[in-house]
Amino acid sequence: MKNSDTPLPKNIDEYLVTVPDDKRLALESLRQIIKEAAPEAEETISYMMPAFKYQGMLVYFAAFKNHCSLFPGASSVEHFKEELKPYKTSKGTISFTVDNPLPTALVKKIVWRQMEQNEEKQRIKAAKKPKK
Repeated sequence: MKNSDTPLPKNIDEYLVTVPDDKRLALESLRQIIKEAAPEAEETISYMMPAFKYQGMLVYFAAFKNHCSLFPGASSVEHFKEELKPYKTSKGTISFTVDNPLPTALVKKIVWRQMEQNEEKQRIKAAKKPKK
């Protein structure tokens, strides 16, 4: 949703002001759900999109011309494929519209699963570190 004259957003609020009203409301709602599910997560901008970090990248989200997307990664899209049937999905991406937003409970389950996966990756990484 950027043109060449628009500066790159430094935070999620700066990103959201560039988004049309209807999509902004949908993304603000999604942002709030993610914050509720992962209160320790840190907001950031990555790949020019709003994102949350928790022991690594957690999820991204963005607005596009005809839809919005949540980017939790391929394993979560696959894991929740039955619940995601009403939505267009591709590897690592869930697309939704303002008229058909993602259910709060599903977003929370996706975020919690991503948090667990990140925690497990950190445990494995820590276990592989040589002890001094």
